[in-house]
Amino acid sequence: MMTARQHVPGPAHRSSRGALPTPAHRHLTRLLFPFALALCALPAAATEDTLTELSIEELMAVPVVGASRYEQKQSAVAAAVTVITRDEIRAFGWRTLDQALASLPGMYTTYDRQYTYLGVRGFGLPGDFVTRVLVTIDGVRVNEPLFDGAPIGRMLPLDMDLVERIEFIPGPGGAVYGQNAMFGVVNVITRKGATLDGGELSLGWRAPQSSREARVSWGKRLDNDLELMLSASVLRSDGDDLWMDFGDAGSGRVRGLDGERDQDFNLTANHGAWSFALAHGDRRKDDPTGVYLSDPLARGNYQSDRYTVAHLGWRGALSDSLSLSARIFAGDYRYESTLIYDGLPYGYPAAAGWHGAELQLVSTTFAAHTLMLGVEYQRNQRMDQNIIDYADPDSDYNWRDRRAGSRAGIYVQDEWRISDSLASTLGLRIDDNDVTGTKLSPRAGLIWHASAQTAFKLLYGRAHRAPNAYQSFYEEQDFLQPNPDLGGETIDTFELVADHRVSPELHLRASVYQWEIDDLISFVTDDAEGAAQFRAVGTVRSRGLELSADRSWRNGARLRGNLSFQHATDAADQRVENSPRVLGRVLFSTPLPTTSLRTGMELAYDGKRRSATGSMVDAHWRANLHLVAERWIPGAELSLSVLNLFDADYAHPSAGDYTHWSDRFTQDGRSLRLKFDYRF
Repeated sequence: MMTARQHVPGPAHRSSRGALPTPAHRHLTRLLFPFALALCALPAAATEDTLTELSIEELMAVPVVGASRYEQKQSAVAAAVTVITRDEIRAFGWRTLDQALASLPGMYTTYDRQYTYLGVRGFGLPGDFVTRVLVTIDGVRVNEPLFDGAPIGRMLPLDMDLVERIEFIPGPGGAVYGQNAMFGVVNVITRKGATLDGGELSLGWRAPQSSREARVSWGKRLDNDLELMLSASVLRSDGDDLWMDFGDAGSGRVRGLDGERDQDFNLTANHGAWSFALAHGDRRKDDPTGVYLSDPLARGNYQSDRYTVAHLGWRGALSDSLSLSARIFAGDYRYESTLIYDGLPYGYPAAAGWHGAELQLVSTTFAAHTLMLGVEYQRNQRMDQNIIDYADPDSDYNWRDRRAGSRAGIYVQDEWRISDSLASTLGLRIDDNDVTGTKLSPRAGLIWHASAQTAFKLLYGRAHRAPNAYQSFYEEQDFLQPNPDLGGETIDTFELVADHRVSPELHLRASVYQWEIDDLISFVTDDAEGAAQFRAVGTVRSRGLELSADRSWRNGARLRGNLSFQHATDAADQRVENSPRVLGRVLFSTPLPTTSLRTGMELAYDGKRRSATGSMVDAHWRANLHLVAERWIPGAELSLSVLNLFDADYAHPSAGDYTHWSDRFTQDGRSLRLKFDYRF
C-alpha cells in the first residue's frame, strides 16, 4: 500500500535498525506515569525568567479560531482541541511543524529522507503526503489540489520563529472545511507586526549535518495603524552520511547525497478590518535512497517543492449581533524532480494553480445561539503532470496530462447554549465537485459541564475526500494505469472526551474514539499483468484511547505528558501499515534556579510499526534536550539543542517495494544544534 509524490518506476527501471522491542504498554505505563506524578509533586523554584509560559488556566483561556473559523473558547469547541503556544515552540526548540505536532496525543511522524509524513490516531501510511489532514495558515488552506498534500516539515512556507500558536482540532472537520479535513485540522497562527515590534536576526548551525540557517524579520505598527511584517529565511544542509540497503543492488555508506536547501519569504499587512498575507517557500531535497527504484548512489537525484499562497481578507461587524468575513485567495505549487535510471536522467515536473473566495456570516441575534453560514468556491485552473526523457525528447516514454477542476461548498452551524451546563453544536456542509459530485458532511456535538472543573464532550462527524488528480489520471507506460472512475473516501468518527481541571495548575483529559474509512484509496499492484493502479480497497477502522495531563507552576515550569493506544485494522482485519499501537510523550520545561537558563526535555516512545513488506519495525525511545540562555547580551538569546540525546538506533518504515529499495529507513543519530537570536 503506497502512494508517490510523482513517479512510480516501470519494470524497465527496475538496514534494519531499531531499539527497545519491549512489551510496550506495560513498560510505558510503569515508567511514564510514575515519572509524571513525581514531577507533579516537585516544589516550585523561586526563579524569575523572561521566557514565561502560560499557566494551564491561561492556556485554556486562549481562544481557538480553526475549529469553526470564528473565535471560540476552548471549552466550547466540539473537539478535543489542543493549542501549542510560541512559548512551547521556543522552550523545546522545534524547527518544523511536524516536530511540534508529534508532541500531541495520538500523533507521530515518518521520515523517508525526502518527505516527512504525519500519522494521526493510528493512520499514517508512508508516502501518503498527509492528504487526510488539512493545514491552514491563518485559516487559509495550503493543501495543494494536485496531490492533496499538506506541507509538513520543511515544505511549510513559514519559519517556525514566525508562529504565534498552533491549533490542532482532531477528528473530521469536513462540516466546516470540506476536502482533506478527515483526521483533523491544523491551523497555524502567525505573528503580526505589532508582536515583533522591531527587527529580529537569527542564525543557526547543526552538526554533523552541517546545516546552516539564517533569518531576518521586521515588524511594526506604524503611526497610521498599518501593521506590517516581513521576513526572509534560508537553510543549507549537507545532510548525513548514511548506511543504506539497496536490496539486490547491495548496501553501503552513502556520502554527500543527503543535502537540503530551503528558503522562505513572508509578508503580512493589517489595517483595520483588512488583512493581506503572502507566503512563499522553495525547498529542494537531494535523494540518498534511490527513491522510486532509481539508480543507487547516483548523483543528481532530487525532488523539490515550491509553494506560493496569498490572500486578501476583510472582517468586521455589520451590527451588534452580525459579523461578516470575506476573503479571496490564490495559490501556486510547482514540483520538480530528476531521477537517474540506467545512467540516464528523467524529469517529472508537475504544477498546480488555484484561486477562490470565501464568505462567512456569524450571528448572535437569537438568544443562546451562535449561528454561522458560509460559502466557499475554489477553481483549480491548472493541474499538470509530466514525464520527460531528457536523453530522447521523441521517446514514447514522454507523457503529459493537463487538467482543471473546481469545487464549491456551503455550510451552516448552530452553537446552542441549552443551559448553563449544557451546549450543543450542529453543523452541515454540502460540497460539490467535478469528481465525486455532491456530498454531505454532518457534525454534531453535545457538551456537558458537569461542574466548574469537569466537562464531557460527545462528538460525531463525517468527512469526505475526492481522489486527487495524481491518483485518478497519472499514467506510466506498461506499469501504472490511470483510474478516471475512482470514487471518493468517507470517514465517520465517534468520540467521547472528558476534561477535568484538578486545580488552576493541573488539567487532565481522556478521549476514547472510533473511526471508520469507507472506500479507502490505495495503490494496488496486479502481479499477473505487472500493472498497478489506485483503487478503492475497502474499509479501514480504528479504536483508540488518549490520556493526557498538563501541569504548570508559578515560576514558569510546565510538565505535559500523554499516552495513546490505538488499534487500526484493514478490510482483512490485518494491522494497518505504519500504525504503532502505543505512543507516549513526556515534555518538561523549567527555568533553572539562580541562572538565566531555561531547559526543555522531551521523551518520546513509539511502538512497533508494520512495514509494507509485513515485517515489524522495532519500537523505540528517543529524547531531546534544549537549553536557552537569555539576558547575557541585551536583546540576545542563545540556545543549544541535543537531538536524539542518547543516540537511539531506530528506523521508520518505507512506502514499499515499488517506491524504495529497503522497507525501512535509519533515522538520524545524536546531533547538536546552536541557535542565536537577536532583537533590534
